Amino acid sequence: MHRKFVVQLFAEEWSQYIDLPKGFVVSERCKVRLVPLQIQITTLGNLTPSSTVFFCCDMQERFRPAIKYFGDIISVGQRLVQGARILGIPVIVTEQYPKGLGSTVQEIDLTGVKLVLPKTKFSMVLPEVEAALADIPGVRSVVLFGVETHVCIQQTALELVGRGVEVHIVADATSSRSMMDRMFALEVTSTGGPGFFF
Repeated sequence: MHRKFVVQLFAEEWSQYIDLPKGFVVSERCKVRLVPLQIQITTLGNLTPSSTVFFCCDMQERFRPAIKYFGDIISVGQRLVQGARILGIPVIVTEQYPKGLGSTVQEIDLTGVKLVLPKTKFSMVLPEVEAALADIPGVRSVVLFGVETHVCIQQTALELVGRGVEVHIVADATSSRSMMDRMFALEVTSTGGPGFFF
């Protein structure tokens, strides 16, 4: 066990405290707090294209009016998919009940993704996804983003970590209808033990 502290800044747009990155400089009056942590420290593994897969979860048109900051998470998700394409990282996309909720938003270009699957359960870990992961040798890490944080993202992360996969949740590319749901889900997964990274 290691004892450390984290400095947090109150983010008005998210109505919650967020961790400040190392070396961040505060140039105006704001609310900050020092939070003592007593945690088991795990070494953050490097993400390498050959051992990483990106998971894009349920970024569908029907969620646009309901999900907080949906436009922002689409923008970040779009950059993630573009980056994965440039780096040759496989991308797996799911769509929750596409007959009723529509397909993935047009802003996210799905050209060249490994798999686009419909689903009717919360987790992205479907038999077809497991088969696709088995076809990619040496997968060690999943970069996970999409909606909703407290349901599909959390369930997917828990299942993957249970299978020994490191999960890197892109916090600014995931959201929920409620910021409280989002906040608690990120907190639960961050304290879920080794294997979760933000």
